[in-house]
Order: sequence, then structure tokens, then C-alpha cells
Amino acid sequence: KTDKGQILVDDQDITTLAPEKRPVSTVFQSYALFPHMSVLENVIYGLKFRGIRKKEAREMGMEYLKIVDMEEYAGASIGEISGGQQQRVSIARALCMNPKILFFDEPTSALDPELTGEILKVIKDLAQEHITMVIVTHEMNFARDISDRIIFMDKGVIAVEGTPQEVFSSENGRMKEFLGKFHQGME
Repeated sequence: KTDKGQILVDDQDITTLAPEKRPVSTVFQSYALFPHMSVLENVIYGLKFRGIRKKEAREMGMEYLKIVDMEEYAGASIGEISGGQQQRVSIARALCMNPKILFFDEPTSALDPELTGEILKVIKDLAQEHITMVIVTHEMNFARDISDRIIFMDKGVIAVEGTPQEVFSSENGRMKEFLGKFHQGME
């Protein structure tokens, strides 16, 4: 619950709006899919709260499954698809709500390296479509390559913010330490 301040999206205060009324969607690191529903049913689930008829919702869902290259799995159950495929379904579900802002909470943290690349490509393709996204990630090369703006946080406080070039060339000690550890992990 917000204890002070406002949350504005396109100059509209959404602070007190019910979650289903907010013009945002979130892709969670844990997928948050319903195991008893098919892939398509998961994608269109939120549309019923917007009063969209089932036939139109199914058509929209198929469009978004196509974007994430999952249309052939529309009838599959969640348990029949891989973790990377589940994350793509989660992305399609978020996109189906036509959000003004798409939030990603560590979208690759639960995936092995091969599947991570698949998800990062989907997100990079979305960035090229100029979809506004806020991504929490430790994938530093990815963040540098697709971001207009990066915020590096340390203990819940903004330590450095700016363009990718500004952030990656920052003289901030904590940022330099983090990047040093990041580059060591790459060797």
C-alpha cells in the first residue's frame, strides 16, 4: 500500500486505482500462470475483467501468442511446456492487457542460460516496438543494449541513473564494484 506520494501514468493518478484498473502489466520471475488452464486461457484471463467477449478475447490471445512464438501451444496445459515457454506465455498475457507500461521482475532468473537468451530476444523485440518497459535485471549487457535509461540501486536507494553510457562509465564506487564483479563473472 502506498504511504505517501503519487503514481502518475500519462498524467493520470493511478495510486488508488484497483490493480485490475491500472494501465500496467507485470511479468513475474515465477511466471504466475494458472496450472489448471491452457496456454490460451492463461493469456486471455485478464480480459474477462474488461468485458471483452470470449471470441474476441481468443482472437486477441492468439495474436499475442504469435508475437512470442507460442501459437502452436495454445491448447497445451502449462505443465506440458518448458520454463522458457511458460515465461513467453506470461509475456503474452501481460501484452494482451495492452498496458501503457510493462514491468518485468527478473524475467530470466528462473531460467537456464539457453532459455534466458530466448526471453531476452523477446524483450529486445518488444523494445524495438517502442513499448514502455521497466525491467529489474542483473543482465547488465542486456540492460546496456536495450535501455534508454538505467537506474542502478544500492540498498533500495538510487545510486546512479542516466543513459547506459553515463551509468556504465560512472565513477560511483558501488557501481564500479558491481561492474567489476559482473566482469569477473564473465571471464
